[in-house]
Amino acid sequence: MGNPTPTKVSLFLNLYFVIFLLLYLKTRLISQPGSSILVTGPSRAHIELLPVQDPQGCSTIHDLPDHKSKCSYVRSDPGCRHKGYINYLEIFYCTLGTWPFLGHAGLFLWLIVLFYLLGNTAADYFCPSLESLSKIMRLSPTIAGVTLLSLGNGAPDVFASIISFTRTGNGNVGLNSVLGGAFFVSSVVVGVISMSIGPRRIAVERRSFMRDLLFFLFTLLSLLLIVYMKWIGLLGSICFVSIYFIYVCTVSAMHLLQGSRRRKPNPIPVDQSYHDDMGIPLLGYIEEDEKSVDVLVDDGLHLQESWQGLDSSIKTSLVQLLQLLELPLQLPRRLTIPVGSEERWSKPYAVISITLAPVLLAALCNTQRDHVGFKDGSVTYLTSGLIGIVLGNIAYATTKGSDPPKTGRSLWLSAGFLMSVAWTYIIAEELLSLLISVGIVLGISSSVLGLTVLAWGNSLGDLIANTAMAVHGGPDGAQIAISGCYAGPMFNALIGLGLPLTFESWSKYPSQYEIPRDESVYEMLGFFIGSLLWALVVVPRNGMRPDRFLGVGLLAIYFCFLSLRLARTTGLLEVLR
Repeated sequence: MGNPTPTKVSLFLNLYFVIFLLLYLKTRLISQPGSSILVTGPSRAHIELLPVQDPQGCSTIHDLPDHKSKCSYVRSDPGCRHKGYINYLEIFYCTLGTWPFLGHAGLFLWLIVLFYLLGNTAADYFCPSLESLSKIMRLSPTIAGVTLLSLGNGAPDVFASIISFTRTGNGNVGLNSVLGGAFFVSSVVVGVISMSIGPRRIAVERRSFMRDLLFFLFTLLSLLLIVYMKWIGLLGSICFVSIYFIYVCTVSAMHLLQGSRRRKPNPIPVDQSYHDDMGIPLLGYIEEDEKSVDVLVDDGLHLQESWQGLDSSIKTSLVQLLQLLELPLQLPRRLTIPVGSEERWSKPYAVISITLAPVLLAALCNTQRDHVGFKDGSVTYLTSGLIGIVLGNIAYATTKGSDPPKTGRSLWLSAGFLMSVAWTYIIAEELLSLLISVGIVLGISSSVLGLTVLAWGNSLGDLIANTAMAVHGGPDGAQIAISGCYAGPMFNALIGLGLPLTFESWSKYPSQYEIPRDESVYEMLGFFIGSLLWALVVVPRNGMRPDRFLGVGLLAIYFCFLSLRLARTTGLLEVLR
């Protein structure tokens, strides 16, 4: 019997999406951004004493006595308006001001929706496009694992970091989220895997393990030097990003060397050859998982299996109703992201998506620019609309209703990749805006939220997938999982931090870009390096077998760091002193 849980969760998230959208529309209709808000009674005096714009980004809002004055402050102060598309502080203090419990619950549930959208976009659109492109380009699983597929797995962290540095002006969120997620995966996930496979005494491949850890240590030491210097130039940021390309070249060279050895007259047995090839980090690349993904996507099958006792007509009606309720989350992406896979091919969706994709890109470009006039905006939309109409007519004339196009399929996949990148960027931008707003509401530093909520949310999939792969995949699965726990976070650290540092250094050139000051980064890097050194010492001494001793040590290092960071944030250390 099927498990209806995925359907129930998806239905709940979709219904909440509709409710939150209605709250957003109500807020937009009753608010007048930039206008002066008059407040009667005692609240007005408090508003008049406040500066026109809070230089610390709306942090003094907790000095106000009631929700009415806070609502007026939020509407009048530009510092309370972040770079996202929704003003969460206005919804919390104005729309739901008299029901703070509903406000907190609403923000929390919307955070879950955005995490779901971020992960689902990567799983359903981003990664399939990359995997199909890698097959068309005939990349080996090894090369695809450290290039295209690592980009697919790390896209949420990379885009969140880029937006944190370039859009929100709060680079500490991006710095803490990327490092926090990498620390979580390389310590907690590796620790859980080690404790799970320890009794079976499974060994990992020495060269791959040592290579990944040494490159990761060099990355963290380089980052520590950058943070210590408190600035970085364009050349330095390019060199930092280049570490990952050197890593990719090293992986490729080792793979080619292993391949040449396997082609010698004395061949290696098939199983050993396969094991050696799987020693290269594939970052979760397993083709057999595609069937399970398809089953999870098909919610109607779950319902039909779990409701066997119902009449067939009733079951069909309920399935259609739930699929209709699921449209708010699925339809906008389905109508704007071209899909070129045979399993999900649909000519109507293909024509509509290729038509609307340029319009969505135009809207995204307009939102990234400040003070876009009506004339400039209209020209952008008209141009993108004409381009979309031309592309839509070409797609209608050159495609079939049953199968995706054979010729030019790489163009479809590239378009799907581009639009999935656009949607990932949009969702990540909104997620960061929400985290900053939640930090203001709760009075918690946004960097701490990036270290915990954002890092854990983006790393939860790694915990589940890598642990399952290690437990059920045998020696090869354990090798892939361990390698992915180091190679994937290293990609996030080098690209997720290197790209925004390069962008910001380029904008400041020939001056230097000043690194966001956060003394707690030294503490995190110290514990992080300590966890890698622990693995680098323990695993070789144990015959390259991850065990419970390794796992307990990694978990202890991470939770010691987390406890110390939270104690310092909450002021508990000051009380103990």
